[in-house]
Amino acid sequence: MNSQEEHHLENIDFTDDIKYVSIYSTQGVILTKVKKIIKRVILYAILIVAVIISLLPLWSGIMSAIKTQADLSITSPLAPPTNPTLDPFYVAWQELHQSLFNSVLFTTAATLLSCLLGSICGFVLTKLKFKGSNILFLLLTIGIFLPYQSIIIPLFITIRNLGIYDTVWAMILVHTIYGIPMTTLLFRSYYESIPESLIDAAKTDGAGVMTIYRRLIIPLSPLPFIVAAVFQFTSIWNDYLFALILTGTNFEPASFALSNMAGSTETAWNNTMAGSFLYSIPILLIFILLGKYLMQGLMAGAIKG
Repeated sequence: MNSQEEHHLENIDFTDDIKYVSIYSTQGVILTKVKKIIKRVILYAILIVAVIISLLPLWSGIMSAIKTQADLSITSPLAPPTNPTLDPFYVAWQELHQSLFNSVLFTTAATLLSCLLGSICGFVLTKLKFKGSNILFLLLTIGIFLPYQSIIIPLFITIRNLGIYDTVWAMILVHTIYGIPMTTLLFRSYYESIPESLIDAAKTDGAGVMTIYRRLIIPLSPLPFIVAAVFQFTSIWNDYLFALILTGTNFEPASFALSNMAGSTETAWNNTMAGSFLYSIPILLIFILLGKYLMQGLMAGAIKG
């Protein structure tokens, strides 16, 4: 075999190797893509099942809220109504409209007051250091972990002695005081990120403590105010224990009125479900309107750790 033939055979072997490597690489890429597709399909299937399971209670509530009492007794909670009706919402509104107004009143007032006082406390404990400030902050934050049940009896006695039992002032006072530890923690965490040079510059210009707070701190605090307000409003709105203990027949919060819609012997679940949806509207509006700013506040460091 001469040198020209040997060179030709080498070229043939080299070309075959390239083709083999190319085919093997292509098969590997295809297998990798197939594996990714299978994993994605499995992941989406799991997510879809999880979403369906989580939405079943909501679906059941909606179906029950638009059924007649006759439909409730002959159909499954998940089954659509044979004769849809909005009468349960009308009945629920007639029973809850005054209580909903009461809850909006004291929840809004307590949220605003607790956020304002928490902002002031956070500013003082962060930018106006004094002897014992850390101990005071520690004692203040203990209130976050203090169970409501542990102070019910002395709280009831105090509210009764103040003469504000079964009034809006009792709910505003209690929820404002109980909200101060949490809002103080939120604002203190945020105010720690404000440079001390800004405070020193304001002091150099002759600004007092209240001037610094009003003209410097407040304009820098819209995001923590939104975060604290959303958390406070949600917590106060969903409270049932204080509504049960501190109110009676004259002033009835919506959470307590909603529980009273369930009768002692028989419950009209369609009316109760409709009332539950009416009760949830303020919270839904809060998160729809402020959800974007809430996430911005969280990302900006309004809550740390």
